[in-house]
Amino acid sequence: MTKKIVITGIGASSPLGGTAPESWSALLAGESGARTLEHEWVAEYELPVTFAAEAKVRPEEVLERPVAKRLDPSSQFALISAKEAWADAGAPDVAPERLGVDYATGIGGIWTLLDAWDTLRERGPRRVLPMTVPMLMPNAAAAAISMHFEARAFARTVASACASSTESLANAYEHLQLGLADVVIAGGSESAVHPITLASFSSMQALSRRNDDPAHASRPYSVDRDGFVMGEGAASLVLETEEHALARGARIYAELAGGAVSADSYHITANDPEGRGASRAVLDALAQAGATPDEVTHINAHATSTPVGDIAEYTALRSVFGDRVHEIPVSATKASTGHLLGGTGALEAVFTILALQSRLAPPTINLSTQDPEIPLLVSGEPQPLGDGPQLAISNSFGFGGHNAVVAIRTP
Repeated sequence: MTKKIVITGIGASSPLGGTAPESWSALLAGESGARTLEHEWVAEYELPVTFAAEAKVRPEEVLERPVAKRLDPSSQFALISAKEAWADAGAPDVAPERLGVDYATGIGGIWTLLDAWDTLRERGPRRVLPMTVPMLMPNAAAAAISMHFEARAFARTVASACASSTESLANAYEHLQLGLADVVIAGGSESAVHPITLASFSSMQALSRRNDDPAHASRPYSVDRDGFVMGEGAASLVLETEEHALARGARIYAELAGGAVSADSYHITANDPEGRGASRAVLDALAQAGATPDEVTHINAHATSTPVGDIAEYTALRSVFGDRVHEIPVSATKASTGHLLGGTGALEAVFTILALQSRLAPPTINLSTQDPEIPLLVSGEPQPLGDGPQLAISNSFGFGGHNAVVAIRTP
């Protein structure tokens, strides 16, 4: 029997704010999280891109020092957002064996890894910290969350590039459907604003180079878009079966009505230009929700602000929705937050939930002249979603041809 899976808690530490409500308020206000980097290494390595969307509140301002010292920044952000989501859900009373963790990252503990490499080269093996491997491993965030909340059903990790945390939400949906847990903490985190990633993405010509104007650099769907902006942070959701949520009198934000993944099997970095894998993931997520494309009222697009990627996603959406896609309010929130890589899908799911609750599609800032090849219904101002039931999809696509989509519903 299919169960209804609901969202009862949300948390976020993003380039726009240290909490989910702060991030949402800044998003609606049209703020940008992109700023010039003030680290010495920017000049030291003569990086061609000198800005990024770092998290607005640093982990050391929130976490106790002994806890922070044993976690890579990516795990620090994960734990911060998970603690917020758990408190927001009312700290569910659930047996440890019925509480699971599905958590994601695209890169993992890159700061720990490369700092340890520098230590090894400069000071020798005896100075490499014994906690290096436990801090750098991709599953460190899931482990930290599971230990903090004594989650013993499972602690699983997804690493599918920029689709990672949306895939974690899809996995959580499946694990709850299978009865493997009553409550799941799911989401994703990334802290990879690092010289090596900035240099690598720059060499790939994937990053915007608007060094003189960071706040306007991420500009999805604009004719003059020139690449994405690196982002940082984490977002977490508390998911549970409706039966469990109602039994404890929980407030319910929305229903996670479906989640699906697919693979392009096309190219390690480029999207399938025909959008076949992406469109299949959308259709599969809607099928799980028992819905048709005609019922969708809002789309949070992947929309990274790359010249090719934005068009590929539009092609996929057009194949699913036909001409009706031009009538559905679309938000491209990476214009404000930058691209959190493995953490981006969970943050955008949080924004999608709040959009449906408030009946407002958040603005897509920096849209100067819209690309005529992408005639989606986007706006620099919040768009009303109207009355009645709401059904939204949130898309994430990652290097390696990974596609992940979740469908979210409110009455």
